[in-house]
Amino acid sequence: MEITVPYVDLLLDNPPARAPWLQYKIENGISPRLYYSQITWIDQMKTGQDGQVWYRVNEKYGNYGDIFWGAARAFRPITKEEMAPIRPEVENKRILVDVTYQTMSCYEGDSEVFFTRISSGAKWNVRGERVDTWETPVGRFPIWRKLLSLHMSGGTTGGGWDLPAIGWVSLFVGSGVAVHATFWHNNFGEPMSNGCVNARPEDSKWVFRWSMPKVSYDPGDTVVSMPGGTTVEVVES
Repeated sequence: MEITVPYVDLLLDNPPARAPWLQYKIENGISPRLYYSQITWIDQMKTGQDGQVWYRVNEKYGNYGDIFWGAARAFRPITKEEMAPIRPEVENKRILVDVTYQTMSCYEGDSEVFFTRISSGAKWNVRGERVDTWETPVGRFPIWRKLLSLHMSGGTTGGGWDLPAIGWVSLFVGSGVAVHATFWHNNFGEPMSNGCVNARPEDSKWVFRWSMPKVSYDPGDTVVSMPGGTTVEVVES
């Protein structure tokens, strides 16, 4: 399901909170929410005494174990057609990410078929200090796993991140670096991430559908062995 409203408040079904993002929210008296364009898994539904329908939100991949209920009117189903591969008959595909110019291009042979601005990792560390290398690794990497939705977390205490319901995830580095949808900013063209390639939801969705390997509607997750899927080449101009 995809969130179709600016945000939807969530009710925790199985306290206490487990995920760091949720613990922070509760400790500071902030209602946990999902925001427009986030994608998550629904495994149950119920109808309240007032007739309102509720969905049970239970993330399938990367979940710390937290389960929620959210008003069904805030969600819409992802269809099979939305996940259908784009031009799967084309074999010579590659993705070029330029961290200097903060752009991403998709090529079929020598023809550029898609272009967008992205936000990669920057040349500074968690303490805000300038460093010599980009947080997004430079080099050539094959896509090795794709997930319709993933709870993404990592980093160190005080400098980590914890984000639920990230959509259209194409992992290309074993440490967890991916092209994925981004709902928390729209400052594309500027380095903003912890190492991943942040893209608009519609752009990451296109890349997800166009690149290899293909992902089936169910389970919405594919792992491919080496030599992997479509190559992602990260360059510094």
